[in-house]
Formats: sequence, structure tokens, C-alpha cells
Amino acid sequence: MNIQQKYAACLFFLAGSAAAVEGGAPITPFGVTDFGAGIMPPPSDVAAVGVRSTFYHANQLRDNDGNRSPVAAELDVNSLGVAVIKMTRTEILGARYGYAAVLPLLNMRLNLGVPTPAGRLDLHGKQTAMGDISVVPVILQWAGQGWFQYAALQVQAPTGSYDKNRLANPGTNHWTYSPTYAFTRIGASGFEVSSTIQVNVNTRNHATGYRSGTEWQHEFALGQHVGAYTIGLGGYHYRQLSDDDGVGVVNGNRARVTALGPALNFFDPRSGMPNIWIHAYKEFGARNRSQGAQLALRAAWVF
Repeated sequence: MNIQQKYAACLFFLAGSAAAVEGGAPITPFGVTDFGAGIMPPPSDVAAVGVRSTFYHANQLRDNDGNRSPVAAELDVNSLGVAVIKMTRTEILGARYGYAAVLPLLNMRLNLGVPTPAGRLDLHGKQTAMGDISVVPVILQWAGQGWFQYAALQVQAPTGSYDKNRLANPGTNHWTYSPTYAFTRIGASGFEVSSTIQVNVNTRNHATGYRSGTEWQHEFALGQHVGAYTIGLGGYHYRQLSDDDGVGVVNGNRARVTALGPALNFFDPRSGMPNIWIHAYKEFGARNRSQGAQLALRAAWVF
């Protein structure tokens, strides 16, 4: 699933500004988890269903040195993702085994103003369509007193809407393999530390010949449990570990960005309400990509 911005890499090459990974976008979404990141749902007769709605807005691009790009940009990406997670009672290596799938729908709007010797070139793109489906064939959940962790492998398939001549693309047109590790530690005082670490290994987009570099995604949250609520600070750090390979690559096109902001979780099994998370993050320190803000709301039910 890709809930972030997409724009044509060649435009930034022409404008003298690099765009990290193809289209300047992280391949898989981040800002997905905060509190309870290492906790998978319990085994159930049917499955757990999660719904996530995210709103991302940016009005600037940052170049390889972190300076504001001469390319004017206005970007909005709204997404709705549905995750189905099935945890079983089967044990492997002392862990509960499970599997999952994620189906995303994206609404994308992108306006670019590219400076040229003949004047500013205005480009517009808008698309609402399905993004790339992700399957997670392996989830291994370990749990102890106040300590939860899991390891998983996510595979993102090129099933989303894609056209190499389109400015905004919900799909990436290539495969991505993402080993993931997450943990949650809740102390006796109710203070929680949660984190998710994911590495994205991307294959080549054969429509363009472009291969995006390997990506590192680290999400985290620190907060205090107060009754049914957990209140604190969350965020993410994203960084490319290797260079892109393709037309328009300048200085490797490696991207990075960090985000921080308030996060809130509500969970009370006796209330009959779903598990609910909400956070609002502001990005900073961007390189070779957009810099904006994200608002995300998640809810989960176990059946």
C-alpha cells in the first residue's frame, strides 16, 4: 500500500532538483503505527479488521541539500486502507503464527510549477484509484509480561493503477519486499515505548527502467497509559540506504525525512468500542522529497 505522494522524476531532473525513489515517493506508507506497534490481535474465530484513513498535505519540495526546490508544488494524498489480520493458535519458534493482507484506495492531487527558460510550466495531476495490495504471509508474535514483539515479511504487489505518462500514480508498477520488526514495552507505571522498523527492497519498474533504492522506515511512540487512554508523542524517520538507478538520478537521489507530533490511543474492551488511534505529524529535515504534514486515524475490531 502507498499512501504518499507521486510525481514524475523527470520533471525534477529538468528543473535541476533531484527526486528520491521513482516519482519522489516512499514506496510503502509510513506513519502507520504508533502505540501498540508490537501487539498483534489475539487469535480469533474469523479475523481482525483494521481501517486506516490518512490525510497528507505538502506545499514544498526539498533538494539534495535540504533547501527549498525552485519547483513549486501543492500535494494532497488522502487514503483509505483496509487490513485483514488472521492470528492463529499455531506456534512457531515459540511465537503465534499469523498472516494478513492490506487493500488501499488513494485519492491524489498534484500541482507543479516547473521553472523553464521559456517561463513557468504548470502541470496538474489528479487520480482516485486502488493502490498496490500488500500481503503478509508470515507474522510471528511473541508476548510476555509487559513485552510484545513480532517479526513479519510484507510483499507489495504491482496491482495498483499505474500509467508511466501520468503525473499521479496510486500504483508503483514494481514489487517490494519488506522485512519488519516491531515491539511494544509497557512498564509497571504504564509508560509505553513502541517502535516499528521496516526495510523496503524494491525491484525495477520495467515500464520506465527505474529501480528505487532500498528504504529504511522507523516509526516510534512514547506515551503514558491513563485508564483506557495512551497519550504521548509519536513520529517516524525515513531514509534511503542505497542509490536509485535510472534516468534523472543525481547524487544517488537518496531521500530522508523525520516527523513528530502528538499521538492518542483508546482501548477499552468492556466498552464495546473498537481500538482507536489518532496522530498528527509535522515533517522536517526533508531531502530529495516533499515536506508536509500528516493526520491519521485508525480503528480495529476482532471477530
